[in-house]
Amino acid sequence: MERAKRNAVLAIALVVLAVAAARVEAQENSDVKTLVKYKRGKKYCDKGWECKGWSIYCCNLTITDYFQTYQFENLFSKRNTPVAHAVGFWDYHSFIAAAALFEPQGFGTTGNKTMQMMEIAAFLGHVGSKTSCGYGVATGGPLAWGLCYNHEMSPMQSYCDEYFKLTYPCTPGAEYYGRGAIPIFWNYNYGAVGEALKVDLLSHPEYIEQNATLAFQAAIWRWMTPIKKYQPSAHDAFVGNWKPTKNDTMENRVPGFGTTMNILYGDGVCGQGDVDTMNNIVSHYMYYLDLLGVGREEAGPHELLTCAEQVPFNPSSKAASST
Repeated sequence: MERAKRNAVLAIALVVLAVAAARVEAQENSDVKTLVKYKRGKKYCDKGWECKGWSIYCCNLTITDYFQTYQFENLFSKRNTPVAHAVGFWDYHSFIAAAALFEPQGFGTTGNKTMQMMEIAAFLGHVGSKTSCGYGVATGGPLAWGLCYNHEMSPMQSYCDEYFKLTYPCTPGAEYYGRGAIPIFWNYNYGAVGEALKVDLLSHPEYIEQNATLAFQAAIWRWMTPIKKYQPSAHDAFVGNWKPTKNDTMENRVPGFGTTMNILYGDGVCGQGDVDTMNNIVSHYMYYLDLLGVGREEAGPHELLTCAEQVPFNPSSKAASST
């Protein structure tokens, strides 16, 4: 009975996500009045469905002000071709519905328009690289095939780590292989994401590959959330909120795109010189900057753009989302 009740609640949660995506479609072209108030000399805004709640970031442009459906289609132009593996799954409205949850926290709403567009290009650069089925001579080029997948195709294991059996116990029959826009692996990562989004992903990890809004929410949550306390999130490292310590500087960790890879993947990508896995993520980011009209020249010098010489924050950490 309890399990049936919980499943009913989770089903309702997924319906709510679907309604949110539909609401984006209905409201993105409507005029939303910006509410403004001042507190201790600071300006706070509420822009309704897309940037709800009093936030300094909601006073800036919101994502739909500068990132439209046609741009999403340009970035992921091959995702619905017959040879792709998630045809019909990913779409613009699901991304915007997911992003709306995090825009009041500064996702895509920090800084001026150029910085905002660069963050969207950076985040989606990770997404495109991690979900691509592009290769060297693929039609449209290897960078046009992001969002080709929504789950790992041939998982070799169930990714259940019994070390976390007290905090994030594996559900019998559940498999915690890679799913999502920035793929989630392992029970402890599904557990942490589920706690944050209030969805029981430990019992139902498959929800990530069944609902694109939830999949994008999980990826944006990872982008916005530090792996460990006292470390920056990928968002903070990218937009300049993070101030490196002397130790960070000694270990070549500086604000910029390169450090977002360090945070998300650790030594799976970073500190190994100019390896292909790192270069592929960087290439997606620069390609997206060009497509969005920002231009790759805004990405900065090599030491900001890559993590080739960076010491990982968390060497061989299982907390990194790609392990």
